[in-house]
Amino acid sequence: MLSVEDTPGIRRLIRMTLEYMGFHVLEAADGAEGLAMAREHRPDLVLMDVRMPGVSGLTACETMRADALLKDIPVVMLSSADHQADIDAGMASGAKAYLVKPFQPVELIYLVTRLIEEADPGFEVSPSL
Repeated sequence: MLSVEDTPGIRRLIRMTLEYMGFHVLEAADGAEGLAMAREHRPDLVLMDVRMPGVSGLTACETMRADALLKDIPVVMLSSADHQADIDAGMASGAKAYLVKPFQPVELIYLVTRLIEEADPGFEVSPSL
Protein backbone atom coordinates (compact mmCIF):
# COMPACT_ATOMS: atom_id res chain seq x y z
CA MET A 1 0.00 0.00 0.00
CA LEU A 2 1.19 3.53 -0.75
CA SER A 3 0.24 6.67 1.19
CA VAL A 4 0.81 9.91 -0.74
CA GLU A 5 0.33 12.79 1.69
CA ASP A 6 2.23 16.05 2.18
CA THR A 7 1.36 16.42 5.90
CA PRO A 8 3.75 14.29 8.01
CA GLY A 9 1.30 13.85 10.90
CA ILE A 10 -1.44 12.52 8.65
CA ARG A 11 1.05 10.25 6.87
CA ARG A 12 2.09 8.88 10.26
CA LEU A 13 -1.54 8.32 11.35
CA ILE A 14 -2.29 6.45 8.11
CA ARG A 15 0.85 4.30 8.39
CA MET A 16 0.32 3.44 12.06
CA THR A 17 -3.36 2.62 11.55
CA LEU A 18 -2.78 0.37 8.58
CA GLU A 19 0.39 -1.28 9.90
CA TYR A 20 -1.58 -2.26 13.01
CA MET A 21 -3.92 -4.13 10.68
CA GLY A 22 -1.00 -5.96 9.08
CA PHE A 23 -0.53 -3.83 5.97
CA HIS A 24 2.90 -2.78 4.71
CA VAL A 25 2.71 0.96 4.01
CA LEU A 26 5.08 2.93 1.79
CA GLU A 27 5.04 6.72 2.08
CA ALA A 28 5.48 9.58 -0.38
CA ALA A 29 5.37 13.29 0.44
CA ASP A 30 3.99 14.57 -2.88
CA GLY A 31 2.37 13.49 -6.12
CA ALA A 32 5.56 13.20 -8.16
CA GLU A 33 7.23 11.01 -5.53
CA GLY A 34 4.02 9.01 -5.23
CA LEU A 35 3.92 8.30 -8.97
CA ALA A 36 7.57 7.21 -8.95
CA MET A 37 6.97 4.90 -5.99
CA ALA A 38 3.81 3.47 -7.56
CA ARG A 39 5.76 2.64 -10.72
CA GLU A 40 8.58 1.06 -8.73
CA HIS A 41 6.54 -0.91 -6.17
CA ARG A 42 3.13 -1.48 -7.85
CA PRO A 43 1.17 -1.27 -4.56
CA ASP A 44 -2.19 -2.99 -3.96
CA LEU A 45 -3.79 0.40 -3.25
CA VAL A 46 -2.86 4.10 -3.16
CA LEU A 47 -4.16 6.62 -0.63
CA MET A 48 -3.76 10.01 -2.31
CA ASP A 49 -4.11 13.46 -0.80
CA VAL A 50 -5.89 15.78 -3.23
CA ARG A 51 -4.09 19.05 -2.47
CA MET A 52 -0.31 18.80 -2.55
CA PRO A 53 2.40 21.11 -3.85
CA GLY A 54 3.65 20.32 -7.35
CA VAL A 55 1.71 17.37 -8.77
CA SER A 56 -1.74 17.33 -7.17
CA GLY A 57 -3.52 14.14 -6.19
CA LEU A 58 -6.04 14.67 -9.00
CA THR A 59 -3.26 14.92 -11.59
CA ALA A 60 -1.40 11.95 -10.10
CA CYS A 61 -4.56 9.82 -10.18
CA GLU A 62 -5.28 10.80 -13.80
CA THR A 63 -1.67 9.92 -14.66
CA MET A 64 -2.07 6.52 -13.02
CA ARG A 65 -5.27 5.83 -14.96
CA ALA A 66 -3.44 6.60 -18.23
CA ASP A 67 -0.46 4.32 -17.40
CA ALA A 68 -0.88 0.68 -18.47
CA LEU A 69 1.12 -0.56 -15.46
CA LEU A 70 -0.78 1.52 -12.88
CA LYS A 71 -4.30 1.83 -14.28
CA ASP A 72 -5.77 -1.05 -12.25
CA ILE A 73 -4.39 0.03 -8.85
CA PRO A 74 -7.28 1.38 -6.74
CA VAL A 75 -6.85 4.97 -5.57
CA VAL A 76 -8.58 6.49 -2.55
CA MET A 77 -8.59 10.28 -2.53
CA LEU A 78 -8.13 11.92 0.87
CA SER A 79 -9.08 15.55 1.33
CA SER A 80 -10.52 18.09 3.71
CA ALA A 81 -12.43 19.50 0.70
CA ASP A 82 -15.90 18.11 1.31
CA HIS A 83 -18.07 19.91 -1.23
CA GLN A 84 -19.82 17.70 -3.76
CA ALA A 85 -17.86 19.36 -6.60
CA ASP A 86 -14.58 18.35 -4.89
CA ILE A 87 -15.77 14.78 -4.43
CA ASP A 88 -16.98 14.65 -8.04
CA ALA A 89 -13.58 15.91 -9.26
CA GLY A 90 -11.81 13.23 -7.23
CA MET A 91 -14.00 10.48 -8.61
CA ALA A 92 -13.70 11.87 -12.15
CA SER A 93 -9.90 11.63 -11.86
CA GLY A 94 -10.29 7.87 -11.59
CA ALA A 95 -10.42 7.31 -7.84
CA LYS A 96 -12.35 4.33 -6.45
CA ALA A 97 -13.34 6.26 -3.31
CA TYR A 98 -13.08 9.65 -1.63
CA LEU A 99 -12.51 9.95 2.13
CA VAL A 100 -13.01 13.34 3.78
CA LYS A 101 -10.50 14.49 6.43
CA PRO A 102 -10.62 14.34 9.33
CA PHE A 103 -11.59 10.69 9.19
CA GLN A 104 -11.74 8.05 11.90
CA PRO A 105 -9.10 5.29 11.70
CA VAL A 106 -11.88 2.68 11.58
CA GLU A 107 -13.29 4.38 8.45
CA LEU A 108 -9.90 4.09 6.78
CA ILE A 109 -9.50 0.44 7.77
CA TYR A 110 -12.98 -0.45 6.52
CA LEU A 111 -12.54 1.32 3.18
CA VAL A 112 -9.04 -0.03 2.49
CA THR A 113 -10.05 -3.57 3.44
CA ARG A 114 -13.17 -3.44 1.27
CA LEU A 115 -11.29 -2.18 -1.79
CA ILE A 116 -8.47 -4.69 -1.46
CA GLU A 117 -10.95 -7.55 -0.93
CA GLU A 118 -12.80 -6.46 -4.09
CA ALA A 119 -9.53 -6.61 -6.03
CA ASP A 120 -8.37 -9.87 -4.36
CA PRO A 121 -11.24 -11.97 -2.92
CA GLY A 122 -8.77 -14.29 -1.13
CA PHE A 123 -7.28 -11.42 0.89
CA GLU A 124 -7.68 -11.54 4.68
CA VAL A 125 -6.84 -8.83 7.21
CA SER A 126 -4.96 -9.93 10.32
CA PRO A 127 -4.17 -7.29 12.94
CA SER A 128 -0.59 -7.09 14.19
CA LEU A 129 -1.00 -7.72 17.89
